[in-house]
Amino acid sequence: MPSGLSTYNLVGFVTIVDVERAKSFYRDKLGLRLVNEELPFALVFEANGIMLRLSIGKVVPTGAGTVLGWQVPNASAAASELAKSGISFERYDFLKQDEQGIWTSPSGARVAWFKDPDGNLLSISEHSEAVKP
Repeated sequence: MPSGLSTYNLVGFVTIVDVERAKSFYRDKLGLRLVNEELPFALVFEANGIMLRLSIGKVVPTGAGTVLGWQVPNASAAASELAKSGISFERYDFLKQDEQGIWTSPSGARVAWFKDPDGNLLSISEHSEAVKP
């Protein structure tokens, strides 16, 4: 019998400041379904069966790494689709990234990072050994 939280659904949290800008980005550019506006506390989205709560704050925490990522079957195809929506990918001098901004990790995972309108770092990643439910 599983123990702990392994059998429960995960809820993602990201802090935002500009509600309208975040709503447009997550709904229109990323294609997530807006489920509820719980103003002045959060925007609630559905991301492939996962609840994503965009918590409304006065400032976005700084210094954090990637706060949210999507596991995709093909990083190049996902990057192309997001670029068509106007998303640009981050470039890092210390990583060898391809023309799309995708880095191949030592394990073979392919990762690209981009920011939401409030500066939160998001990612897409392709893994040869995907975690299956």
